[in-house]
Amino acid sequence: MMKEGSLKAAGMALSTALVLAATVVINIYVPATRGYFNLGETMIYLVALLFDPLTAAFAGGVGSALADVVLGYTIYAPATLVIKAAEGALASTLVRRLRGRQRGIFALSMGTVAAYFVVILVIGYTLFVGEVELTLSGLLTLKGFIEPTSWILIASAAIATPLYILIRKKGEIGLILISLLSAGSIMILGYYLYEQLILGYYALAEVPVNLGQVVMGIAVAIPTYTLITKYTRTSPENI
Repeated sequence: MMKEGSLKAAGMALSTALVLAATVVINIYVPATRGYFNLGETMIYLVALLFDPLTAAFAGGVGSALADVVLGYTIYAPATLVIKAAEGALASTLVRRLRGRQRGIFALSMGTVAAYFVVILVIGYTLFVGEVELTLSGLLTLKGFIEPTSWILIASAAIATPLYILIRKKGEIGLILISLLSAGSIMILGYYLYEQLILGYYALAEVPVNLGQVVMGIAVAIPTYTLITKYTRTSPENI
């Protein structure tokens, strides 16, 4: 029992450190909401796939909140603790609840991917066209112009990886994909409500950023999980 508890604690500590590192390694400041783009979802999702919901919640919430503090975004830390914990817990729970229920999963996954495509297209087409200015960590500013029709290509590129993974592998990947996309939706909605209702920021500006984090997280987490399970041949429930 003591050994099992020690292993669980070690797993939580390692997972939290991975989420923290992934979040701080690359970050892009978003002036409109004073938030930032990061790669934290890559590790939150991987932890959710490999470990139980409690570990995923702890690593996602604590690791991400610590990253907010380290990077100076302390105003987001309380919300991050709750939102990212819920994201990790939901992803892990859904994967385990849906496992073995293959009927309709592929169609449902395709529908979810299509919904993401429409959301990105609508938000981009209506809110982010014309002259734009991108600031990277306050050090580099890039200016350009986005045509409304450009969002068709942007939305297509955003869903390309999840769609490829789904069509190529189907099976269990379908339920994993829908679990991660659903958990990502909770994260997007959580930050939108916090920024809009609590902070009073222009919250819609960060919706595409958070969508990008979800897509990037899936693009990294699923292949990594596949490799880990392939070479270790260990069921996630036993890790």
